Amino acid sequence: MATTVQPVALVTGGAQRIGAEICRQLHGRGYRVIIHYRHSSAAAEQLRDALNALRADSATAMAADMTSFAEVQALAKNALGVWQRVDVLVNNASGFYPTPIGEATEADWDALMGSNLKGPFFLSQALAPALRDSAGCIINLVDIYAKNPLPSHSIYCMAKAGVAMMTQSLALELAPAIRVNGISPGNILWPNHASAYWEQEKQALEERVPLKREGEAGDIAKTAVFLAADAPYITGQIIAVDGGRSLAI
Repeated sequence: MATTVQPVALVTGGAQRIGAEICRQLHGRGYRVIIHYRHSSAAAEQLRDALNALRADSATAMAADMTSFAEVQALAKNALGVWQRVDVLVNNASGFYPTPIGEATEADWDALMGSNLKGPFFLSQALAPALRDSAGCIINLVDIYAKNPLPSHSIYCMAKAGVAMMTQSLALELAPAIRVNGISPGNILWPNHASAYWEQEKQALEERVPLKREGEAGDIAKTAVFLAADAPYITGQIIAVDGGRSLAI
């Protein structure tokens, strides 16, 4: 009897929050998952062990700094070394914090552009040959703030706008072998760092979002699974998963 090949997904920033839920949902659809993390080793290892308990030899975790070209290249090489294939790349890892004009530094620029744009681009480039071999796909996490700027977050917004264009550019350049799509979340999970701005924004958004509620990590993860497994004729698209918020900004 022929052995069924299990597809492999690499999810950056996969240890916590939306990334972890994407790992769980892809795993539930039969994917082996590579959980990338930067500092969250305990969470990554806990998720890895939980997934392996459900299905042996189905998950692994590996660290890399997405702002480092060398570490991104090593991540691609190490990912391919686990099961000798990558079928889906989910560029989810993202730095996010305010950079008001007059206070932004070069270090802020490097950190936010690096984690949101540089790392995903060079990881996509490094894995393109393997994704081509498996007729795979790339899924980029964008943001509604790629189109509608968030006050005091100019560098982050510019980086995410770059991710949106990267999605469309790579979809064109890598076709027909590799599909490339994006997901643009609305208010799904609020930032870990509390601020007066976010408290005010959260209350206001409940009224502005047409569906009148906050989304869940599962809403993003289910969309990622759809794009990975059930959308063979979709490429170059950015799907807003925001409860209609982009209509109301």
